[in-house]
Amino acid sequence: MTQQSGSIALGPALLGREFVNPFFDYLLIGGGLSLFVAGFIFINPLGTNFITEATLAYFILASNSAHFAASTVRLYTKPGTYQSLPYVTMGLPVIMLAILVGCMFQADRLAPQLTSLYLTWSPFHYAAQAYGLTVMYCYRSGCTLSDNNKKLIWRVAMIPFLYNFIAMPNVGLHWLDFGGWLGNPATQQTFWFYFKYAMAFLAFGGIAYLWIRIAKTEKQVMPAICGLTLLTNGLWWFLFPPLQAFVWATIFHGIQYLAIVIIFHVRDQLARPENHHSRTYHICWFYGACILLGYGLFHCFPRAFIFLGFGPVESVLLVVAVIQIHHFIVDAFIWRLKKSDSNRKIVESASPALTS
Repeated sequence: MTQQSGSIALGPALLGREFVNPFFDYLLIGGGLSLFVAGFIFINPLGTNFITEATLAYFILASNSAHFAASTVRLYTKPGTYQSLPYVTMGLPVIMLAILVGCMFQADRLAPQLTSLYLTWSPFHYAAQAYGLTVMYCYRSGCTLSDNNKKLIWRVAMIPFLYNFIAMPNVGLHWLDFGGWLGNPATQQTFWFYFKYAMAFLAFGGIAYLWIRIAKTEKQVMPAICGLTLLTNGLWWFLFPPLQAFVWATIFHGIQYLAIVIIFHVRDQLARPENHHSRTYHICWFYGACILLGYGLFHCFPRAFIFLGFGPVESVLLVVAVIQIHHFIVDAFIWRLKKSDSNRKIVESASPALTS
């Protein structure tokens, strides 16, 4: 009888406590949608040919551009950020603009370096988001984590980044390879074998090890969405060629990011004593602001530099690089889970985020 009760209790614990509902959380935040798309593309590589250049531009605006803009919109709408993060809200934009203008005058030399920097940083950013969501769902679901287990989650989450840093062309070690020794065919073959297959085994095997270890040491089950989040973050890098992996990882990272950031924004806004708007209003307002800002940053901002006489290629490359680096830095501050932060209150809230 006790064993049967324990098996009944395992179901809700394994499912975890969602923010919206299991379908929404597992499909968009956990990355379940990307598994269906990955399977479709892997089986039928030409299946994405139905996307035209015109539709692709709108799709990128709705996902990628809006996602990079979302961190800025969240920064300036999250309660208390002007007081708690004055340097980020006021100083960082000025610093990034100064860097951008300075690089424009040395575009031939600095544009490739800045591009390699953000391409190197991107897989780390995605891995850090997977780690953050894993810890977040553990907290929300009542699965406590020791410092050692949090460190282990971090290491497992970082394996796809380490793989990219070592094996991907034009980024990481290959970007820093001034002597050209990584261009040796034997070296490339070694990297391909060890950091394509061995590290894939470590990344996906590490997820299974995490479940077993946390169940033993914490006497609780890590929610399945945590493993799904770590799995989908590594899937694109190990399954597809580098360029295709970057494109699809960015798209689904953007969808994941927009889903979770809208949840937190809506909860903050509904908690304001002076709020008189509905949940739907706040969702539409936030996403609409992200679309408009994303269009302004990625389409209008480069044209301003072109109008001033700078070359179109370097204007686009440098603006995109600086916007993404700004996004990475802002994210490091706005997603903290301190006990006094509104983020922590939303994570620990027992009610679904968009249905209560």
